[in-house]
Amino acid sequence: MKFERSFIPSRGAWSSPFCKWQGTFATLHPLRFAADVTRKALAARDVPVEEIDDLVLGWTIPSKQSFYGTPWLAGLIGAPGLSGAMISQACATSVAAATHAAARVETGACRSSLVVLADKTSNGPNVYYPNPKGMGGTGDTENWVVDSFNHDPWAKNAMIQTAENVAKEENISRDEQESLTVRRYEQYRAALESDFAAHFMVAPYEVNPNGRRVLATVTHDEGIVETTAAGLQKLRPVLPDGTVTFGAQTHPADGNAGMLICTQEAARSLGGGEEPIQLLSAGHARVEKGRMAKAVVPAAERALQAAGISASDCAVIKTHNPFAVNDIYFARELGIDRDAFNNNGSSLIYGHPQAPTGARLIAEAIAEARLNGGGYVLFAGCAAGDTAAALVLRA
Repeated sequence: MKFERSFIPSRGAWSSPFCKWQGTFATLHPLRFAADVTRKALAARDVPVEEIDDLVLGWTIPSKQSFYGTPWLAGLIGAPGLSGAMISQACATSVAAATHAAARVETGACRSSLVVLADKTSNGPNVYYPNPKGMGGTGDTENWVVDSFNHDPWAKNAMIQTAENVAKEENISRDEQESLTVRRYEQYRAALESDFAAHFMVAPYEVNPNGRRVLATVTHDEGIVETTAAGLQKLRPVLPDGTVTFGAQTHPADGNAGMLICTQEAARSLGGGEEPIQLLSAGHARVEKGRMAKAVVPAAERALQAAGISASDCAVIKTHNPFAVNDIYFARELGIDRDAFNNNGSSLIYGHPQAPTGARLIAEAIAEARLNGGGYVLFAGCAAGDTAAALVLRA
């Protein structure tokens, strides 16, 4: 898919910090939390909520009252006249939501769309499905988060098995995975030392779920594990005879992110007169069963082809990399240096709250490109069901 009229204002993409599973954000309602971060992000950027005429909510994990998701979110941010779509496409939700918003801008349905991505893997729902034919009329249950991670009903495997399948077929060794993981940790640490997150992150964030007492103040991502080659070598593979350890994969997290997608005129106005970022294209792909890590490549290739560029033309490349296997395969297939992308951090290190992950990586990519003088940006990431999505921008 190619875009011609869709732009992101300068500083028009942001993220909360990400906190580990059952960490400091675990008590927060994801939509109330996202609304609070969104209000703070818009205020910090001098964006009047009255200038927004469309709203898109991306989420993958149900929460209490999320049935009323977009209209409720609109009320919480002070825009009760707005509504819009609720988008859910597993880990590709950020690209799917951005694509939906861009399509509305492209067709003239709106001038400015606010895209909010909100998820919390902590305390995900245990769902009860009525089953009159069950023993004694007992229904069926499902843990929305854990059961989904552990079983694909089509491919009949857990997500970690998809990484092992690709590692075996492509001769990706444990040593390669761990070397890449250490490199990604070093990139994240360098970003901390330079305070890179200040360019996009809504922080510090005060955790105040009852409106009366601040329980904690989160200034940076929570749950980062110090990573060394020696430490990784001590871990056992998760699966028998496997190569992937807990150290070479991401961890579930809580957080949210957002972006504005507008016409060029609106993006320039909402960005304080600065030149906006242009959306150029999106790509989606699905590969054979149980090969999720491979899907990132055709998704990226389709987005790059639609934009009329190659990976070597990109100033910044960011990937959602739930497994180190993903980045190794991606680098091999696209012919790029695996150590030269995902600067300043990636989901392998700071965690994966599902829907917001891609939007945070896009915000990081824009910030990095702008700091280095601009250029083409590629984001690509895999998603459940052996799928992937990608987005190309010009910053």
